[in-house]
Amino acid sequence: MGGGILITGTDTGVGKTFFACGLAALLRARGYRVGVMKPAETGCPEKNGKLFPEDAALLKEASGCAEPLEAICPYRFPEPLAPSVAAERAGQRIDIDRLLAVYRSISAAHDITLVEGAGGLMVPLLPSYTYADLALVLKLPIVAVAADRLGVINHLLLTLEHANCKGLRTLGYALNRLSDEPSLATDTNREALAYLTGAPCLGELPFMSEARFASDETLDCFDRELDLRMIELMLQNC
Repeated sequence: MGGGILITGTDTGVGKTFFACGLAALLRARGYRVGVMKPAETGCPEKNGKLFPEDAALLKEASGCAEPLEAICPYRFPEPLAPSVAAERAGQRIDIDRLLAVYRSISAAHDITLVEGAGGLMVPLLPSYTYADLALVLKLPIVAVAADRLGVINHLLLTLEHANCKGLRTLGYALNRLSDEPSLATDTNREALAYLTGAPCLGELPFMSEARFASDETLDCFDRELDLRMIELMLQNC
């Protein structure tokens, strides 16, 4: 069984899928067999009469993972809510044992498996079971993706503190710029955070439009900006 990482965020809409896809593509380009998983995806549109997990499909494409979408994303719901709430409103309940079995199956066939969460660590899969709990059971270290904007210092530090309180290992965090507008906060966030946490910054990603999301330019950007040493060290010790 290969190693795994939970890609979490400081909030929804901070670029977790963009980061997870870029990281998957970069690891794939460096010769790793990359598995991916999105345990639950909400806000799924209907396509050919079925709910289609758009984020999971992007992960599959970026990683080259041969697993079917049904395995990569075992649960999908139409309403854009926390998975536990979306599942309840859809008359379903997420089975954690099923998620564990799917992850272990994917992980067994790959060198590394990237598991993308929903929102942040405290988002619930069940009414009293969060992504942090899932990461703990699967023994997944985390990488936190944070929106590089005003307010990120508090949001990121709270995420890292909660991970520590839950006994999770943090490999690092990535700052993702969501706008190309000049900002004094984005110019100073990385330096400020360096004084406030021992967790390493794996990279500071520039703004990239959706049109450039799956381009070779994105892969070049990740290759240039992302420091994989902590991740590759983890893989060596698996």
